[in-house]
Amino acid sequence: MEKELVIVLDFGGQYNQLIARRVRECNVYCEVKPYTMSLEEIKAANPKGIIFTGGPNSVYLEESPHYDKAIFELGIPILGICYGSQLMAYELGGTVATAPVSEYGQTEVTVENSNLFEGVSRTSICWMSHTDYIAALPEGFVRTGWSDVCPNAAMECAERKLYATQFHPEVMHTREGMKMLSNFVYKVCGCSGDWKMDSFVETTIAQLRERIGNGKVLCALSGGVDSSVAAVLLSKAVGKQLTCVFVDHGLLRKNEGDEVEAVFGPDGDYDLNFIRVNAQERFYKKLAGVEEPEAKRKIIGAEFIRVFEEEAKKIGAVDFLVQGTIYPDVIESGLGKSAVIKSHHNVGGLPDCVDFKAIVEPLRMLFKDEVRRAGLELGIPEYLVYRQPFPGPGLGVRIVGEITAEKVRIVQDADFIYREELAKAGVEGLSQYFAALTNMRSVGVMGDFRTYDYAVALRAVMTSDFMTAEAAEIPWAVLSKVTNRIVNEVKGVNRVLYDCTGKPPATIEFE
Repeated sequence: MEKELVIVLDFGGQYNQLIARRVRECNVYCEVKPYTMSLEEIKAANPKGIIFTGGPNSVYLEESPHYDKAIFELGIPILGICYGSQLMAYELGGTVATAPVSEYGQTEVTVENSNLFEGVSRTSICWMSHTDYIAALPEGFVRTGWSDVCPNAAMECAERKLYATQFHPEVMHTREGMKMLSNFVYKVCGCSGDWKMDSFVETTIAQLRERIGNGKVLCALSGGVDSSVAAVLLSKAVGKQLTCVFVDHGLLRKNEGDEVEAVFGPDGDYDLNFIRVNAQERFYKKLAGVEEPEAKRKIIGAEFIRVFEEEAKKIGAVDFLVQGTIYPDVIESGLGKSAVIKSHHNVGGLPDCVDFKAIVEPLRMLFKDEVRRAGLELGIPEYLVYRQPFPGPGLGVRIVGEITAEKVRIVQDADFIYREELAKAGVEGLSQYFAALTNMRSVGVMGDFRTYDYAVALRAVMTSDFMTAEAAEIPWAVLSKVTNRIVNEVKGVNRVLYDCTGKPPATIEFE
């Protein structure tokens, strides 16, 4: 049985992914499509509902994105958000104009009785971000929400199942936004909520088994959540036909290589072929004397390709190559591009001369939080499923300046202590946290001796999307304990700093 579908038509809004994620959190499957998707394609997809996103344009300008207004005659429920609400009003005969007063940020909105606002407080805090506004409603519509300066913050034509909000229900700043979206997909669209991770896992394994048949499968396993979940799905589907190549470049966190091998290696729980390549010294030699961050990234990436390629050649002819692509990768690579993969060149950074027939991307339609839920369904240990985001170059971009084995040891030990103490203290709400090694050495005193050693920088951020981030306020008592342990236990460090910078102006990583 085909799953229920809600389509998000993207008109250039910055929250397109977020809308789809929120709908999926309601257990309703949702995909983001470009506004160029044709009416015939929409009919063929047979969605239960459609959501128009926001966008940076003014709908009354000729060059702004529009859509065939026949979409409103399909009988499919539609929710317009921000630009999407203005587009609905404009196409159906209403008036959209520059607002006398622009609204940005949290705004108190009053709402009327409506299917969309069932169970929502009469006055609720919503997130506004608009310069234009709906000055006059289209015929057949009624106002269902307003703010002090926006007379038509929400409107609807319930008979035609057309709804619109000038504010953004998908962002967390709209306090009851999830309730509104849930009302849309359940009360307006009539969805039953059949998008569950257990059914995804079961269906995907069956589909992989049918597609691959007796073919040979190769996976580049990093130990991160995406590649781990992809590998286990393939293992459940085809067993020993799968070979996972894990390249330990010596830039992983402390004990991480052994942890990955414990799960996926010969003594692990999965029926697959596992190859661990201990290439630490090889990488350190290539990186000797290199200080420029981009140069380090390129060296690490190129050397990984060479090592993986060498191992792939030993395996022999491969029919399928596994890629841990997830849905944000697909969206960010350009919705207007064809999703049909014609050759292995679509796999960024993988070798050119590994011979295989096709790419397998079992997680292609999942968001990161859904990948994690799939991992738990598959029985992957929580410490791997909830592994923090870790850059491809690993500690190579958490060591400022030249990379050496000694510096790797320092940052591994400091980072281990930091993560251990945060866990002991029960510090919650952190999106990413780690220790980095600065290139600064300073004078210190330990006992009766003068030292001239490195400074370690601690970082912890809170973010929902990793596009922007705030430095976390770690309790001073925790930072003090971490500092004492690092300077006492990690040879080569005599100073610990805490990074208070947000993103922007800084990045989350150091290089």
